[in-house]
Amino acid sequence: MNITSDIKPITYLKSRAADLLNQINDTHRPVIITQNGEPRAVLQDPESYENMRNAIGILKALSQGESDLKNGKIKSQEEMFDTLESSLKGKLK
Repeated sequence: MNITSDIKPITYLKSRAADLLNQINDTHRPVIITQNGEPRAVLQDPESYENMRNAIGILKALSQGESDLKNGKIKSQEEMFDTLESSLKGKLK
């Protein structure tokens, strides 16, 4: 992967937007848009964006779980099922 081919100036985006969108959707690689030589935005296809957001969500959940484990905020499986069962019974009444 050659990242330099995935960096485009904003003038390229303005003049060749359709080509750029085709490239992004075909390659599934994000494109960095620059303005005055500085990175200003990243364009990404929707599927890759959704996959990235899902991965971040999973990583956040894992991180929270590790933090809870370190801080002793845990329950046994039996305790958890008892809590859920009690909660559900209360809602059904």
